[in-house]
Amino acid sequence: MANAIRHRGPDDSGIWCDSAHGIALGSRRLSIVDLSEQGHQPMLSHDGRFVVVFNGEIYNFAELRERMEGLRGAISWRGHSDTEVLLEAFSQWGVNKATEHVVGMFAYAVLDRQEKVLHLGRDRLGEKPLYYGWAGDCFIFASELKAIRKVPGWRNSIDRNSLALYLHYSYVPAPYSIYEGIYKLTPGTILSLPLELLAVHVGEHALGAIAGLSPVEYWSIERVVQLGHDNPWQGTKEEAVTELDQLLRNAAKLQMVADVPVGAFLSGGVDSSSIVAAMQLASGRPAKTFTIGFVEQGYDEARFARKIARHLKSDHTELYVGYDDAIDLIPDLPRLYDEPFSDSSQIPTYFLAKLARQTVTVSLSGDGGDELFGGYNRHVLANAIWRKIKWMPKFARHGLALGIEAISPQRWDSIVSTIVSALPDRMRVSQPGDRAHKLAELLEAQDAEDAYRNFVSHWKVPSQIVVGSTEPVPVLGDPKRWAAIPEFEHRMMYLDTVSYLSDDILVKVDRAAMSVSLETRMPFLDHRIVEFAWRLPLAMKLHKGQGKWILRRVLDKYVPRELVDRPKMGFGVPIDSWLRGPLRNWAESLLDEARLRREGYLIPGPIRQKWTEHLSGTRNWQFYLWDILMFQSWLENQQSPSSA
Repeated sequence: MANAIRHRGPDDSGIWCDSAHGIALGSRRLSIVDLSEQGHQPMLSHDGRFVVVFNGEIYNFAELRERMEGLRGAISWRGHSDTEVLLEAFSQWGVNKATEHVVGMFAYAVLDRQEKVLHLGRDRLGEKPLYYGWAGDCFIFASELKAIRKVPGWRNSIDRNSLALYLHYSYVPAPYSIYEGIYKLTPGTILSLPLELLAVHVGEHALGAIAGLSPVEYWSIERVVQLGHDNPWQGTKEEAVTELDQLLRNAAKLQMVADVPVGAFLSGGVDSSSIVAAMQLASGRPAKTFTIGFVEQGYDEARFARKIARHLKSDHTELYVGYDDAIDLIPDLPRLYDEPFSDSSQIPTYFLAKLARQTVTVSLSGDGGDELFGGYNRHVLANAIWRKIKWMPKFARHGLALGIEAISPQRWDSIVSTIVSALPDRMRVSQPGDRAHKLAELLEAQDAEDAYRNFVSHWKVPSQIVVGSTEPVPVLGDPKRWAAIPEFEHRMMYLDTVSYLSDDILVKVDRAAMSVSLETRMPFLDHRIVEFAWRLPLAMKLHKGQGKWILRRVLDKYVPRELVDRPKMGFGVPIDSWLRGPLRNWAESLLDEARLRREGYLIPGPIRQKWTEHLSGTRNWQFYLWDILMFQSWLENQQSPSSA
């Protein structure tokens, strides 16, 4: 199992077994802090009570170490690793309370040998993954599914209900996984399992078979939102900008602590530029920054990043990727992502991580800024569009939608480009044809919440194309689970944080980076920044039709506004044209009607219809088709002998 995820930890490995209790822990280590053998895992606490395997980083380990020495006096530390500090914190405060004290990203399995309890824990926002569940009579857990599939006798079936969820959102949301009987530990929780209950388990898949045990929250974004609403920011806008600036500097300084080279991803947008500026202020030296660009027009952010790097005087590296490179990578995506996953920005993310790993072992990222400060177009557009169209009778909205869809995305691109060709870059819109067709879908919405769900959904009723499925209700589909927030825009940010951020963005970055043994860190996800952001009024985030107001004001201190004041591009690749061109034969093979029927998971009719319409250019179904293709490619990978 450990060797299957060697890419996550190429520097060291270890196994610890307790045959009397039938438990084994395995580890692969990417050495970041304390490169010596004193950081070896699995690691036992000084008193011998706890043994841990741990993936991630504890950023405030030096502070915790000093605090424990103040409480207990001198401690005979073996080395200076954060893992050793975490273990002693377990001894000092207990597992749950110690985890509350931690600032970091992590997934851990710690065995309390005295109480005979196995604890599984995951960081607050879900930066590090942790799967768990049953394979026959064996309780198993791992950072990636490829380790779990190495368990002798592995025969768990594909969960068709989870497949329906995947097609709806382009990822499998926690706590589900693509396999029956295997779950994702939800962020901010600890699952505590007495060994005696595990020992008598007889192979039932449901966790309820273990005396009804379920994960316990030690930190909750819903509570953070409620506390922020009850205790809003009382200072001025200028004071809030100063506070955020200081919090970012502090987070960047903490996350730059390492015994290996550290750099940063730089797209040239507000988020990554803010992180690089904070890094340089914290360290007083140029940061190593990395950007990739695509040669295809409309998908290249490298030129913007180059200007930011030149202004900030970072040590900058960029790489241009052609479609040949991307197409060569695509067959390997199922191995990298290990579970059906179809955010197409997975492709540039991999190349960016690979580029950075040539120079550094740790890279900071600007992920999280959009969710916290209103950076996605939907945060600005969903409610604004709904307010403008809700007065229209449903039949009128339906007719307008049909009119928009009657013009192909390519024709819309041509029309809009002619109109705006004389406008400056900051006023142009990328992929206007796709956006027009997205507007057509929104015109069919029943209310603002429905408009939001439309923004974040692909296959709207996936149970109609997944054979034998009943789609579970995730947080996005259940209004009862939406935090009680008065502003709809804030509700969208909350939902993005608990679903899209943890199950899409963080999965994408973790798997891409760890596949090349690169650790990524995200200063925006320091929980103190998250808690501060949720105290701010909406007006400090969305202002005059633009998101991230407060973050832009922080960046104004360090970067001229004209360098970042442009429409959000995203981090994508031209899947639509590739499917009609160099990927056509590959896609046709995976979407073959006889093949789909033979495999027995998907109903071919709706899929083939979208494929035909896409090839003709009458519609752009790239996202829907990419969902299907990534599942089909993943399924093919699962069935190959090399994946066993």
